[in-house]
Amino acid sequence: MRRACVIGWPIEHSRSPLIHGYWLRRYGIDGAYDRQPVRPDNAGEFLRTLAMRSLVGCNVTVPHKEVAFRVADEKDKSAVAVGAANTVWLDGGRLCCANTDTYGYMTHLTLRAPNWKKRDAPVSILGAGGAARAIIYGFLSAGVAKVRVFNRTRERAEALAKHFGPAVEVADWSDRSTLSKDAAVIVNTTTIGMKDEGTLDIDFTGFHPDCVVSDIVYVPLETGFMAAAREQGLTVVDGLGMLLHQAVPGFERWFGVRPEVTEELQAILIDDIGGRV
Repeated sequence: MRRACVIGWPIEHSRSPLIHGYWLRRYGIDGAYDRQPVRPDNAGEFLRTLAMRSLVGCNVTVPHKEVAFRVADEKDKSAVAVGAANTVWLDGGRLCCANTDTYGYMTHLTLRAPNWKKRDAPVSILGAGGAARAIIYGFLSAGVAKVRVFNRTRERAEALAKHFGPAVEVADWSDRSTLSKDAAVIVNTTTIGMKDEGTLDIDFTGFHPDCVVSDIVYVPLETGFMAAAREQGLTVVDGLGMLLHQAVPGFERWFGVRPEVTEELQAILIDDIGGRV
């Protein structure tokens, strides 16, 4: 039996076992996937001893993504670009890592809003954490010429601009509405709005009608940010799809089958969350 898991601290909230458990059953694979709580000071040791734990790999969630990147023997270009890893696997005894958040986000965005790139327009990113890094990398790889980053702490946004180069520019948090009216896509990469806590206070009046409004928060499935955009007739993209699609490459690495994100799987997650996309 091939075994994989997800590690984090805390980890009880992770829905990854629901996703991978569904795929194991669907494809009739003799495998297992579970949660394993790992304290921050033990993360490096855990990852270096996957084989001793009879694990073929694992997903990595906060706060271990940077540690996973540092201890890996081989780093996929996606992990190098973001400086963090959320997926690790063993290859010939060597620990390999990748960041599949970029793949997950861009795949879901393109499926839900296939025309997001029809205008040659900037993209607005709210937040400057690890998710922002992964998503900025995705947009730049897709050929977006300008990405604007808005963050309450300007220094963190400046660090992103330094990392990615002149295509990324920093703007003040207070200008997030006025400077995003021409955006092709505006993405919330912060936790604001999670569990209906806090508000982004974005005024969508006057936004370009083709602007796509995207949130990586998926609890609730429709955030206040998305609801406000929908009221203005804008296309909205939920955060659940990123969670589902980012899981695909890891499952394939560990279990040898490229899984499909089905409506049935989405329904299982929606039922668990308790709401509608």
